[in-house]
Amino acid sequence: MYKSFYKLQRNPFEITPDPSFLFPTTRHNEALASLYYGVTAHRGFVVLTGEVGTGKTLILRSLLGLLQRRDVAFALIFNPTLSPLEFMRYIAGDFGLPVTGKAKDELIHVLNGFLLQRHEKGLTTILVVDEAHHLSAEILEEIRLLTNLETSQQKLLQIVLAGQPELDQKLDSQELRQLKQRIALRCHLDALSPNETREYMGRRLKIAGAPAAGEIFSGPAIEAVFRHSRGIPRLVNTICENALLSGYAKNAATITPEIIDGVARDLRLGVVAVEPKNNGGAWLSKEREQNELLLAVKTLLEVHDRLLGPETKGRLQ
Repeated sequence: MYKSFYKLQRNPFEITPDPSFLFPTTRHNEALASLYYGVTAHRGFVVLTGEVGTGKTLILRSLLGLLQRRDVAFALIFNPTLSPLEFMRYIAGDFGLPVTGKAKDELIHVLNGFLLQRHEKGLTTILVVDEAHHLSAEILEEIRLLTNLETSQQKLLQIVLAGQPELDQKLDSQELRQLKQRIALRCHLDALSPNETREYMGRRLKIAGAPAAGEIFSGPAIEAVFRHSRGIPRLVNTICENALLSGYAKNAATITPEIIDGVARDLRLGVVAVEPKNNGGAWLSKEREQNELLLAVKTLLEVHDRLLGPETKGRLQ
């Protein structure tokens, strides 16, 4: 809709994780290099964490794109809320192995044979789990057991877990200490700095056909984007996409900070909901506070009466 108005060849701020839009900050480069090394060097088990919207899935897509050139077979799980049997069936099915009617021990046997065959040919096999912070302790234990599939020289299955910081908290728990000890590499993604946000927007606009970010987004508008997004790439994309739509509707050749502020209000980026414990909880809490306040006032007045003497007695009656 707005592409021709702003002389763009494609949408610069798509939310889908397109590896061609990967912005190589130092942290993103280090994360991608660590994952690539961990898999190709057969280190066995690597973990990627980062806040919501910092680009974890994009890093995974970029990693798989690089690995496909090396004839790497991979199973990708992006919905980890599965039972142990469903989890094993999903992995085996993604590798093209027969799963119908097989129990979990049979699936592990078939998977081990598949991994050994690939190992004998010098081929790498990888399991990638996105949204891994949703994994139950039971499934994480299954993953630990999968790390036991190995030869005397190396692991047969390379495992990559990617998730929000809650994943680190789970892996740090006492019950998962055996799994934590098997992690060969850990990397973390942070939000962008103000300068990185500017460069990030510029790179995306340039890929989309714009000569420079400053010709569409004013300097103060870019600062407003960072202020509202806090440097989280997904929010940067959402704000900028809506700003271009709003600017097109207003026939604005340049996106101003006022447009950015309006978009942020419409997206309710400054609103954080507080969930009530129950329907009547808030009303009961307010009534309790009022009763306690009245009791405190009454007590203070009674103390005041006693200090002044009997002439003030009965004021509260």
